[in-house]
Amino acid sequence: MIITYLGHSCFTIEVNNSVLLFDPFITPNELASSIDIKKLMPDYILISHGHQDHIADAVSIAKQSGATIISNWEIVNWLNNQGVEKSHPMNIGGHWFFDFGKVKCVNAVHSSSLPDGSYGGNPMGFLLETKEGNIYYAGDTALTLDMKLIGDYKKIDVAFLPIGSNFTMGIDNAVIASDFIHCDKIIGMHYDTFGYIKIDQDEAFGKFAAAGKELVLMQIGSSITI
Repeated sequence: MIITYLGHSCFTIEVNNSVLLFDPFITPNELASSIDIKKLMPDYILISHGHQDHIADAVSIAKQSGATIISNWEIVNWLNNQGVEKSHPMNIGGHWFFDFGKVKCVNAVHSSSLPDGSYGGNPMGFLLETKEGNIYYAGDTALTLDMKLIGDYKKIDVAFLPIGSNFTMGIDNAVIASDFIHCDKIIGMHYDTFGYIKIDQDEAFGKFAAAGKELVLMQIGSSITI
């Protein structure tokens, strides 16, 4: 699989001949000014919750690409009302088999409202099972004991965890989360975009290394293959 970082909590993952886009927040993000969203043509867009910094470019990218939105019922309905035609509503605890693999929605402890202030449903994370590996995308969340259930349920090859603190768990709790999910390869997200979530990257690398984990902090626009 090929993972490309588009800033904040936004990534594309190319897996099983499909392109998945997570939490598209690009055009309002000054740090991602090098990314041309008109070139993004995902097959699926997965949205963890309704906050602006996770959904800002969802409508425009969905319309230009014809991508299928995967999110909770409330967000899907809201996007449908914005003119998005292809969508698949889900909720926590459920799973569905798509052509790229299985998606299971899991708990995230956060809040969720849509850009116009309307109700955004429950925030959630995604557990993806594919032939090329299993992925846990946590979304915005605190540390929670539910993560132990995720780790016991399925082997996770790579996990995307928020590390910026203030709005989500920070570095110390993310290290604990990596133990809960039994995953040694962590891609950090939701850090450094705003003043509230600035981190000491050297400290982060050191704490994950001390726990026997690999922390990956990607440069915006860069890609890695796993």
